[in-house]
Amino acid sequence: MKGEADLHEAFDIDADTLREECGVFGILGHEDASALTALGLHALQHRGQEAAGIVTFDNEQFRAERHLGLVGDHFSDAETIGRLTGMAAIGHVRYSTTGETILRNVQPLFAELDGGGIAVCHNGNFTNALTLRRQLIRDGAICQSTSDSEVVLQLVARSRKGKIVDRFIEAITQMEGAYSLVALTSKKLIGARDPLGIRPLVLGDLNGAPILASETCALDIIGAKFIREVENGEVIVCTPTGIESYFPFGKQTARPCIFEYIYFSRPDSIVGGRSVYDVRREMGRQLARETQVEADVIVPVPDSGVPAAIGYSQESGVPFELGIIRNHYVGRTFIEPTQQIRALGVKMKHSANRSQIEGKRVVLVDDSLVRGTTSVKIVQMIRDAGAREVHFRLASPPIRYSDYYGIDTPVREKLLAAKYGLEEMRAYIGADSLAFLSVDGIYKAMGYDGRDNANPQFTDHCFTGDYPTPLTDLSGEQDFIRPPRLVEVG
Repeated sequence: MKGEADLHEAFDIDADTLREECGVFGILGHEDASALTALGLHALQHRGQEAAGIVTFDNEQFRAERHLGLVGDHFSDAETIGRLTGMAAIGHVRYSTTGETILRNVQPLFAELDGGGIAVCHNGNFTNALTLRRQLIRDGAICQSTSDSEVVLQLVARSRKGKIVDRFIEAITQMEGAYSLVALTSKKLIGARDPLGIRPLVLGDLNGAPILASETCALDIIGAKFIREVENGEVIVCTPTGIESYFPFGKQTARPCIFEYIYFSRPDSIVGGRSVYDVRREMGRQLARETQVEADVIVPVPDSGVPAAIGYSQESGVPFELGIIRNHYVGRTFIEPTQQIRALGVKMKHSANRSQIEGKRVVLVDDSLVRGTTSVKIVQMIRDAGAREVHFRLASPPIRYSDYYGIDTPVREKLLAAKYGLEEMRAYIGADSLAFLSVDGIYKAMGYDGRDNANPQFTDHCFTGDYPTPLTDLSGEQDFIRPPRLVEVG
């Protein structure tokens, strides 16, 4: 009998995708702070669909609303927004890469300190959080969540520095891994980005009110002006009188996550000065240069494969068609007791557009290949629709290594490219041919001559195994025994 986690994976029609990490938003000095934060979170919903939360400050007290589910399920009515009073707010959308999906893990997290309250939300993953958490508990700390983000609050609380900014900086200098943090105190909006800038964070402005957000699309939705990206290793402090920056880690060469361009960021966002849509389209162009095959039609696997498929079509001269139609009204999981019904799950989300496929040599273009289970079903669906040949093309290199920086990848043993060679993968998914964009190719699509192996321009460990930070928790995991935890059952 399978365990509960195995059953969830077996029934999950999204189990073969890379899960988004989280999204953060904050604003200071605007009378509609909570409503604007809710709108910003709507724009960032693609970064996490499990939970959402907002904390505001109204010059007297902090107010919080945190819920499991989508932003629109909980933060779209005037009554809820009316409860979140104040001219300062931070918000968070979550997909759990560490910690269970339970209400006490929903961010922003809040703590009362001797100098006042502080709320924190986090995008990314700390690679030494378990080690620090274990030490904090040994020293008497009482942890109220299983989220790695709580470690930051614990460290801020234990700092003996006088000013809250100094305490915050002392806390994050003890953290390893990838993070963008947004914090709210009674007087300040604080943002921080990890020393390598692995996770994104931008600064915006709306009629004099400073804004911090994971992506520029969150600024666009509220009509705010993009000012600049928060620099790697920067701590940015916004107050009613202005903005100050600190660089506690010193200047380091940035290595942002390449997957922000491949998959995570919204296509209409600007990341690192580049249009995400333009980059994905160029990845498709480069993919066509490297892996072109005789074909009649280019078909994207929607929605993430669309820009790359357009680029592939433009470069190859083969027509682009929507040969797969996606149903946007399907939930993330579909659970039924029988294998026969379970096998229909992929058809709930994707259906073949037979008129554009039948009798044709089809090139399917997707952004990445993880376990390959969904790819098997899509290839078969295209064959069932009458395709003469099915060629699968991926606009990124093979994913051979797990992520520890906020992307929920499977353990390495479940990654298809970690287990099999190219021909074995082709046979597994049932395609007539299979090809990936090369590592150098993805860098060429970003405007470089190729990967600088001595000083890589991006964090690309999922392809190369080149992890840019220490993996402290991983190396000591065999010595860390997790104690029993509280499970919320109602």
